[in-house]
Amino acid sequence: MLSCTYSAGIFGIDGYMVTVECNTSKRLSCFEIVGLPDNAIKEAKERVRSASINSGFPFPDCELIVNLAPADIKKEGSAFDLAIILNILKCAGSLNFDVELEDRCFIGELSLSGAIRPVRGVLCMTIAAKNAGMKQIFVPEENVKEASVVQGIEAYGVKNLRQVVDFLNGKVKIERSEYVPTEADENISCPDFADVMGQSMAKRAMEIAAAGGHNIILIGPPGTGKSMLAKRLPSILPEMNFDESIETTKVHSISGLLPDDVSLIKVRPFRSPHHTMSTASLVGGGKIPTPGEISLANNGVLFLDELPEFNKQVTESLRQPLEDGCITITRTAGKVKYPCSFMLVCAMNPCRCGYYGHPTKPCTCKEGDIKKYLKKISGPLLDRIDIQIEVPSLSYSELSQKKASEPSSEIRKRVSKARAVARERYKDELTDNGIRINCNAQLEAKHLRKYCELDDQCRSIMERAFKNLGLSARGHDRILRLARTIADLDGSEKIKVPHIAEAIQLRSLDKKYFN
Repeated sequence: MLSCTYSAGIFGIDGYMVTVECNTSKRLSCFEIVGLPDNAIKEAKERVRSASINSGFPFPDCELIVNLAPADIKKEGSAFDLAIILNILKCAGSLNFDVELEDRCFIGELSLSGAIRPVRGVLCMTIAAKNAGMKQIFVPEENVKEASVVQGIEAYGVKNLRQVVDFLNGKVKIERSEYVPTEADENISCPDFADVMGQSMAKRAMEIAAAGGHNIILIGPPGTGKSMLAKRLPSILPEMNFDESIETTKVHSISGLLPDDVSLIKVRPFRSPHHTMSTASLVGGGKIPTPGEISLANNGVLFLDELPEFNKQVTESLRQPLEDGCITITRTAGKVKYPCSFMLVCAMNPCRCGYYGHPTKPCTCKEGDIKKYLKKISGPLLDRIDIQIEVPSLSYSELSQKKASEPSSEIRKRVSKARAVARERYKDELTDNGIRINCNAQLEAKHLRKYCELDDQCRSIMERAFKNLGLSARGHDRILRLARTIADLDGSEKIKVPHIAEAIQLRSLDKKYFN
């Protein structure tokens, strides 16, 4: 007897449909799973046998052959358990043979007791099921919130095998899950810029960075507020649209990092890895590649504190993702592409002791040690950082002022307005990688000629800066993008002299620190 159900797997950030076929024959008892299963799937034989018996369903004593199609794709994970056992029970007669399964998708891991446990990547698999024309999807109860986000397919959360079989046999009812935004979805727990005293120049730089999606590096002695400023950046970033939320949630779902009470991530992520991390942890990797920190920070912020302390090989691996907004990882198991459109925020001391150039505290580092410390950051990586800003030590009067600083909510209004202008301007523009342009930092050379035209006076200022600062072609283009953002914040359609001058000022630390 032959039975067929449908499940789904994940590869990279995308789900794909898997046809689960089961054939039973009255031969010597055996149980085989074919179709390039990994060890977790091979071990499903014992899980489904025990789950069936403990749920009150007799397990057939015959030859069982289960095939996972397409058979040329390596399957991994335990999400196929539910589809496998339903096929077996249908062949055994515990599940009515006339039950229609053609437009239903089943996802879940079985425990020995028959309980259905949560799995990773349910959102990705639900989208794949919907695109394949499935009308219903059955997922573990803990995963049903993220599955219900997808419109056009009915999502059902199930607790155990007995409940699923009884529902399919028409004995019980299971309520369809509807997507309802929760407080956890909307919660923005970011600290506020109102807590930061002084540092008006640094705050202005952070506002410009947020308005244009620009990368920024903060340089200054210890205790000046570099980390405070970086951690408050998400509080002034504009809200994610639905497509950005879906993309971000997919990455966190396949990584197993989606909180239980969150169905859709609406708050831009903030990732702050430790400087001892490996290259694979940053960009992604593994036998079947999983997302790294740059992908987990997609549509949000990646903060590298104490940048020179990171392994140089790790920081150099950022160069291509910063340009492309995506990363392709190739392994023997296949090639996956992950999104990584993030804002890079770096903080560093000017030397190992932290007081090089300090007005009152003497630096204890040797000149050679200072150069060696700063050389840990390569020129090509610096070229990809749009804004370089000093964060100086504060005076007592600045620290003790009673007037509260401007709150994040006010800064966010200006940032959102500037982003909206840019989004409307570039609504028909795509990058060479096919990514839709949403902010000025994503502009490529072909767009700069169209949207960042300079008059004669601005061009003259730009020419002098190019020669005096020793800018590269990439540095030149990044100043133009900065000027475009500053003009948007100023409500100006044209780039004017003050805009280009401020943009150059925000890129002027190369000579002071990095020669």
